[in-house]
Amino acid sequence: MANAESVQEGMPGAAKKGGNGKLMAVGVAVLILLGGGGYMLTRSQGAKAATDAAAAPKAPELFLPLDPAFVVNFEDQDSTRYLQIGVTVMTHDPAAVQAMKDSDPVIRNALVMLFSSQSYAGLSDTAGKVKLQAQALDAVRKIVADKTGKPDVDALYFTSFVMQ
Repeated sequence: MANAESVQEGMPGAAKKGGNGKLMAVGVAVLILLGGGGYMLTRSQGAKAATDAAAAPKAPELFLPLDPAFVVNFEDQDSTRYLQIGVTVMTHDPAAVQAMKDSDPVIRNALVMLFSSQSYAGLSDTAGKVKLQAQALDAVRKIVADKTGKPDVDALYFTSFVMQ
């Protein structure tokens, strides 16, 4: 209690007796301030960790063109039409690149079958091309996943697209 009395004596306007309430109020205020400061410090460290994780460099993008371009015929209402599509696949994993190189005949077969099953009307607008691109990406991811155990293909791009 000697410490509490000396604290009260050092405080201007503090009464020597019955000052425990004021001392407790000051203690609670200090605890609240320290708790708030600790919370803010934790939040700023969490935000910094999230920023560091976002700024962490990814592995470089690896592009694999599937050459030669795909040429398929497909039916239209009145005639046979031809479709030529250049395809490039993007990944960040060198193992996926090797798996795609090793599975090139399987990938090409899957894409030829997919491309030749399309209709001219379905590919005439952008939505049809985007849908075909997503289907082709899914087909390649499935083949790579069967080979490596994980579908490490990030994107599939049409580098040329000609319908005749």
